Amino acid sequence: MPDTLVPALLINAAILVIGMGLLWRVAVRIGDVSFIDAVWGGGMGVLALASWLHIKGGPGARASLIAAMAVIWAARLAWHLYTRWQGHGEDPRYAKMLGKAKAQGRFASAALKFVFLPQALLLFITCLPAQLGVLASGAPAPIGPLAMAGAALWLVGITFEAVGDAQLKAFRADPANNGKVLQTGLWRYTRHPNYFGDACVWWGIWLATAEAGLWVALASVIGPVFLTFTLTKWSGKPLLEKGMEERRPGYREYVERTSGFVPWWPKRG
Repeated sequence: MPDTLVPALLINAAILVIGMGLLWRVAVRIGDVSFIDAVWGGGMGVLALASWLHIKGGPGARASLIAAMAVIWAARLAWHLYTRWQGHGEDPRYAKMLGKAKAQGRFASAALKFVFLPQALLLFITCLPAQLGVLASGAPAPIGPLAMAGAALWLVGITFEAVGDAQLKAFRADPANNGKVLQTGLWRYTRHPNYFGDACVWWGIWLATAEAGLWVALASVIGPVFLTFTLTKWSGKPLLEKGMEERRPGYREYVERTSGFVPWWPKRG
C-alpha cells in the first residue's frame, strides 16, 4: 500500500466537502438542488484527477488509463445532466422531497441533510475504484490483461450510455412522441441502456483497478456493487418506473417483453 494513499484520500475528501458546501450555497440561493445529478458525475472525475495528481514520482500507464476512463465518463455525464437540468428545470423528485421543507422555511437545512451530505458520502464511496486504482498505480505500473479487459468493458458501457441518452433526447424532442414509450434502438433490448452502461463503466474501471493487487480490488469493489444496487434496486430503475404505467399507455406491455437491465432480445408477445 502506498504511503501517500491515506493522506491523498483525506485530501480528496476535503476537496469534495468544500465543493459540496459551495454548491449547497448555490442551491439555497436559487431554491433548487436538481443540478446535484450533474455534480454526481463531475465529482467523480474531479476525485480521479486529484488522485492522479497526488502520485509522487509520476503515474504509471495504468493510473493514466484509469483516470482517463473516469474523467471522460464524468465529463460526458455531467454535461448531459447539466444541460438537461437547464432545459427542463427543477426535477420533480427533488421538488417532492424538499417541497414541505421549502414551504416551512427549512429548505437550506433539508437540502444539506437529505441531498448534499448523503451525495458527498455516496459519491466518494462509488468513486473508490478510480481513486484507489490510480493511487496504487505509480510508475511503471503497465497496462496488463485485466486493465485491457476493463477498458473494453468501459467502452461498451460508455457507448450504451451515450447512445441511449442521445436516442432518448431525440425521442423526447419530437412533439409527436409526447406520452409515448421509446421502444427502438437500444431501448428495444433494455428498458435502461443508460443505467446498464453506467454499471459497465464502473465495473470496467474496477477491473483495471484490480490489476493493482488483491487489496485494492477488495477495498474498492464496494463502488460498483453499490452503484449496481442503486441503479437496479433503489433510486434508479424502481424510482423511474414507479407510476409509469399510469402515465404512459403501453408501458406495461413494454415491460413484459423488454429486459429490465441487461440487454436481451425482446420477448415475442
